[in-house]
Amino acid sequence: MIEMTEDGSKTEKKVFGISWNVFVLGLVSFLNDMSSEMINPVIPKYLTDVLGTGELLSGTLMGAIESLSSLFKVAFGYFSDRFKKRKAFIFAGYALSTFAKGALAFTRHWWDFLSLRVLDRVGKGIRTAPRDALIAESSEKGKTGKSFGFHRMMDTLGAVAGPLVGIGLLHLMRGIEIGRAYRYLFLSAAVPGLLSLLIIVFLVKDRGREVKKKITGVSALKSRSLRLFLLVIAVGALGRYSYAFTLWKAGELGYSLKGEMAFYALFNLMYALAAYPIGVYSDRVGKKTLITAGFLISALASLAFAYARGLGTLILAFVLYGIYIAIEDTVPRAYMADLAKDFEKGTVIGAYHTVFGVFVFPASVIAGWLWQSYSLTYSFLYAAFMNLLAFVLMILIRDHR
Repeated sequence: MIEMTEDGSKTEKKVFGISWNVFVLGLVSFLNDMSSEMINPVIPKYLTDVLGTGELLSGTLMGAIESLSSLFKVAFGYFSDRFKKRKAFIFAGYALSTFAKGALAFTRHWWDFLSLRVLDRVGKGIRTAPRDALIAESSEKGKTGKSFGFHRMMDTLGAVAGPLVGIGLLHLMRGIEIGRAYRYLFLSAAVPGLLSLLIIVFLVKDRGREVKKKITGVSALKSRSLRLFLLVIAVGALGRYSYAFTLWKAGELGYSLKGEMAFYALFNLMYALAAYPIGVYSDRVGKKTLITAGFLISALASLAFAYARGLGTLILAFVLYGIYIAIEDTVPRAYMADLAKDFEKGTVIGAYHTVFGVFVFPASVIAGWLWQSYSLTYSFLYAAFMNLLAFVLMILIRDHR
């Protein structure tokens, strides 16, 4: 939404100090993540208890689901740069995901479940880089961390609300056979997704016409320092396990499905509380510093999960995990947006997501194999080692700023 200043120049309307587009996209992400997180906490048990998958297959499926979306992000980031139509890609991505979540109600086998989860991730792959590029284009210069922090905060507040709504719905359906209750929950999750689509259609504004179309200068992707940064991201991604492993850990310690969902809500609450201040702080102290700290926090979270035997250590593990994900989901996006030229923001941000996604898949396969062959403790110890390695490498690489 554009307003006119006294001198006749254009300025974008702000809400709580955030540009209109960033604010509205935050609402979209709130609703979409509420939709996703109504069902995500039950998916690990749905796989093992209803569809009957084993440890290795479950870990592989969760890794494939999280990885596949990233393979599409650089392509659709490039297309949104090329055509300067971020909104169309954002709408298509969210629409595809909304359909896929509701259709989970009709799955009967792991392969039809996987196909719909992949379709959901394809939707995420279509929308993420164009959406992040639009957030960057709608941000004040030097305030990308603040914008991405606000967006991730709103996204994760939805992720806090989602499990709580899911717990409430499961409580209302407590007399229904659990397999049927899961399916009703999947259908219910489509409702906030549909609301987010209406907001995109009527309130999100494209900024593509204001972005310089002529390619000038050298692409940031040709920078040696950026390539080294992406290499470290790949190492860190090899230590990034699916959230499902944290819930399987809670289940291993004897907590019920509702208990697991409560832990998941705690994780998302920490994420939501941390994301915005982390984004603002990264604009002040430098994004590389916080990205580096994130790997260390992830290693500590993994060690806490590995050795958790009681409630206190498990809570600490979920708190640290939430802070790490708040850093990892916020700061690298803003960092890449700062490095990219105007003509390539979608492409460069998409390149980060793609590198991360490619290496997340083998990470969950390895974690699943260690779980099946030894125990969950070894899965988390492996993750701790890879994050410590990324932490050391991040210290060694040259700062781009």
